[in-house]
Amino acid sequence: MPTQACVATHQQNALQRVPILEVLDICSVNRYHVGVLFYDGKYVETLPPGVYAFWKKTKTALVTEVDMREQLFDITGQEIMTADKVSLRLNAGVSYRITDASKCLALVTDLQQAIYKEVQLILRAVVGTRELDLFLTDKDSVANETAEKLRERAANWGIELISVGIRDIILPGEMKNLLNKVTEAKKAAEANLVVRREETAAMRSQANTAKILEGNPTLMRLRELEVIEKIAESGKLNLVVGEKGISEKIVNLL
Repeated sequence: MPTQACVATHQQNALQRVPILEVLDICSVNRYHVGVLFYDGKYVETLPPGVYAFWKKTKTALVTEVDMREQLFDITGQEIMTADKVSLRLNAGVSYRITDASKCLALVTDLQQAIYKEVQLILRAVVGTRELDLFLTDKDSVANETAEKLRERAANWGIELISVGIRDIILPGEMKNLLNKVTEAKKAAEANLVVRREETAAMRSQANTAKILEGNPTLMRLRELEVIEKIAESGKLNLVVGEKGISEKIVNLL
């Protein structure tokens, strides 16, 4: 009867004669990923990055690799109608990170497709409550409300929603032309308002000056001298005196 040492040596030699891949399943989990381990379809544990080996013909081992880094994808060409019945197209972007790999695999078969559908429905609901002008002037509130509604749903799937952003808003051609005309009219009205304000301020200043001069003859004389001085600086000054006594008044004024 062989000794225990002989039996161990015999088993080791037998293993060396059998290819290792015939008795072991070997898999690796890459950096920044985790591996979700299932035995016979049942969740066992979540594995960190590394290399793992499992015996064959005992239990069926399956390791599903999940990327734990931040993911970003676009949601493009969404046809949405506003509260005032204006149809538009918009493009949005979503970023997220998986926090519970086992829950995510158990509840969602295609994670990005599920997020895509949810964002579609939420955007239609949020934009549909706003008129076009309000939506165009406050896109961030639409994105924030969409993210808030999506965040709770995402947490149930084992993911963390990082952000939702609206990148592009595409309006029909006739609507663009109409908005351009409205914008031009607003700018023209604002410009006219500024001009009228300046004219009113100038007239008010002149009226105040006239009241001051009316009650103070000396200031009135000084003002007249300033006017004559400016006229004289601009060119040749000719004084036409037609009435007797006016020349003396001008001399006295000067």
